[in-house]
Amino acid sequence: MNLLECINLCKSYGNKEVLKDINLTIPKGKIIGLLGKNGTGKTTLIKLINDLLTPSSGKILVNGKEIGCESKKIISYLPERTYLDKSMTIDKVIKYFEDFYDNFNSNKAKKLLIDLDLDLSQKISKMSKGMQEKLQLVLVMSREADLYILDEPLGGVDPATRDYILDTILTNFKDGASVIISTHLISDIERILDEVIFIDKGRIMLQSDCDELRNKENSSIDEVFRRMFKC
Repeated sequence: MNLLECINLCKSYGNKEVLKDINLTIPKGKIIGLLGKNGTGKTTLIKLINDLLTPSSGKILVNGKEIGCESKKIISYLPERTYLDKSMTIDKVIKYFEDFYDNFNSNKAKKLLIDLDLDLSQKISKMSKGMQEKLQLVLVMSREADLYILDEPLGGVDPATRDYILDTILTNFKDGASVIISTHLISDIERILDEVIFIDKGRIMLQSDCDELRNKENSSIDEVFRRMFKC
């Protein structure tokens, strides 16, 4: 059974069709790049999978069941924008996640944050943007989830922080789980991906194993994408 399946999925806002007949499957145990330029439907698709939007038509299955309360228990979601209450301290945020999610590993989160030399009594408002990004990623990756969905985790951070984010993703997701990473920064993330999904103008243009695609095209994933979507 596939971990995630989208079947004839469409989403419109009024007369504007944002996603058009999306059909895709996500197996277990893969790191998958959802790749596309800004405004191509990546975030809309992610919000649909997380049950934050309602499809106009089609359906989404997680472990063979339609999305709802049960799927939210096994999906760990990092949104594009920071949602943490900046008046809270780090240790209070950890306690909040511990109370809210049965599968949250607070010891793992504390270890990762201490490795960053963060004082757990520090207020989030006193942290740099890069540190806030790291905190939010650590919280998401400290859940023992079946599917991690990360929306633009590299946006707006420096190259060193990008490396930390990628290494944290690689070393901290649960065995057998899958990770979907949405980004337009393909060259930065390519090294950790098993599969890619190219999305453009609300349609899935390609889903492929990364090694197979590189061998077939004799190019990097970034180069293949640039050729396919050249303006």
